[in-house]
Amino acid sequence: MSEKPKQLLIVAHAPSENTVRLRDAVVAGARHPDISGVAVSVRNPFETEAEHVLAADGIILGTTENLGYMSGALKDFFDRIYYPCLEEKQGLAYALYIRAGHDGTGTRRGVETIVTGLRWRAVQEPLVCRGDFQARFVEDCEMLGMAMAAGLEAGIF
Repeated sequence: MSEKPKQLLIVAHAPSENTVRLRDAVVAGARHPDISGVAVSVRNPFETEAEHVLAADGIILGTTENLGYMSGALKDFFDRIYYPCLEEKQGLAYALYIRAGHDGTGTRRGVETIVTGLRWRAVQEPLVCRGDFQARFVEDCEMLGMAMAAGLEAGIF
C-alpha cells in the first residue's frame, strides 16, 4: 500500500515573462523526476483560498518587490487566508522567493512578519533574486523547488 503523497502548494505572483520563468523553474524543481511522493499544485495568489492552504503540507511563496513591499496579490492572499488558517496550519513548512529590482529587504520583512503571525516555519533562507535579471535566478528557483519537494518527500519537514 503506497502512502498518500505530500501536498506542496506554490503560490506565486508572476506578472511578467521573467517572473513566469521563475515560477516555472520552482515548479520544475518541485516536479523533478526523482521526487515521486509529492503532489504539486500551482496557483496565483488571487485564486488561492484557505482550503488550498489547509490541504497543504508545505508552501512556496513567490512575489515581486513592489514599492519595497510584497506584491498586492500576495498581500491579498494573506488577508483572505490568515484567520481561517491561523489555528489549523501552525508549523506549516514554507519557503519564499522574491524577484527584487532593488534589495528585497522590505518585501522579505513584510512576508516574514505575516508568516511569523501565522506561526509557519521557514525551511530555508528566502531566495532574493536582486537587480537585473540573470539566468542563475532560474537555476536558483529550480533548486528551491527541488529542495522543498525533496524535504517533504523525505519527511524532513
